[in-house]
Amino acid sequence: MVLYPLKFYTIFKDKIWGGDKIKTVLKKDFSPLPNCGETWEISGVKGNVSVVKEGSLKGKSLIEIIDQFEAGLLGNKVFEKFGTEFPLLIKFIDAKEDLSIQVHPNDLLAKNRHNGFGKTEMWYIFQADEGASLISGFNQKIDKEIYLEKFNSGKLSDILSRESAEAGDVFFIPAGRVHTIGAGILLAEIQQTSDITYRIYDFDRKDDNGNLRELHTQEAIDAINYEYLDTYKTKYNTVKNTNNQLLSCAYFQTNKYVIDVPLQKEYAHLDSFKILICYKGKSIIEGIGFSVEMNFGDVILIPANIQKLTIVPKEETEFLETYIA
Repeated sequence: MVLYPLKFYTIFKDKIWGGDKIKTVLKKDFSPLPNCGETWEISGVKGNVSVVKEGSLKGKSLIEIIDQFEAGLLGNKVFEKFGTEFPLLIKFIDAKEDLSIQVHPNDLLAKNRHNGFGKTEMWYIFQADEGASLISGFNQKIDKEIYLEKFNSGKLSDILSRESAEAGDVFFIPAGRVHTIGAGILLAEIQQTSDITYRIYDFDRKDDNGNLRELHTQEAIDAINYEYLDTYKTKYNTVKNTNNQLLSCAYFQTNKYVIDVPLQKEYAHLDSFKILICYKGKSIIEGIGFSVEMNFGDVILIPANIQKLTIVPKEETEFLETYIA
C-alpha cells in the first residue's frame, strides 16, 4: 500500500469559553455540541487519536498508520526519537471569551510530574474581532517573589503583557510562558503532543454544575519562566510564491505561503513528515500517484517518503507548512 497526503476527521471539543466560528468561519459542523472551543485536526493523544477520512487508508487511525509505515510516514530521525507517538498536535481554537490564564510545563518538569512531554506551541491568528487582544508573558522584569505578591493580592494582571491581535499575527509560546487567548480570536495552534495545562486564574467562571474550575497554583509556580521581553509578537515578512519562515524551534519549524501560481516543493533534504494548514483559498496537491484537494480549513499530513509535490492554486491560497527540522 502506498502512502499519500492524508486528511483526518475533525475532533470537536466544546469548551466553557467556546463560540461558533468553527462553524460560521471555518465551515466545520460541530453539532450536536452547544459550542466548539477547539478542533483537534491531527492528534496522536491517547483517547483522541485522529482517523483518516479519505483514500485507501480511510478508517485507519494515525497510530495504526505509524505502526504500519513507521519511518515512511514520520521520517527516520522522528521515528527513532518518538516511535509510535506522533510528536505534534494541530488545533483550531475559537475563543468567544478569554481562556484561563495558564502556563505549560517544559519537557523535564512534564516527565517528572506526568511522565509525558512538555508543551511548547505557536499561534497563527486567522481572524480577530476589532479590539481583540491576548496575554503573552510579562510586561516588566519580575521574579518569583514579585509574581507571588501580585498573585496573592489579586493584581496579577498588572504584570502581564497584553498584546493586540489581528489576522496574520504570530505568537510563539514556549513552555513556561504565562499566556491566554483573548475573546474574539480564531487561530491555528501548532504544539508538542501534550495536554498538560496549569490553570493560574479563570476569572471566577463556573462550570455547568456551578463549580469553580480547578486551579493549579502551586504547580504553576515552578513551571513559569519569569523572563521579560519587549514584545512577544513574532515579526516576519510575506513574499508571494515563496517560503516565508515564521519560526523555528527545537520542536517544529513553521513557514507561511501565499501562492497564486503553481508551487513545486522538494522535500528530499527533510527527514520528517510535513503538515499543511490551509486558511484561505483552494488548491490541488499533485504528485506521483496522487491528486488531493486542499481547501480552506483543511489540515493535511504529507508523509516523509513523499519528497516531491506540486501545489496548484485554483485561486489565491494561503497556508502554513510545519515539520520537524
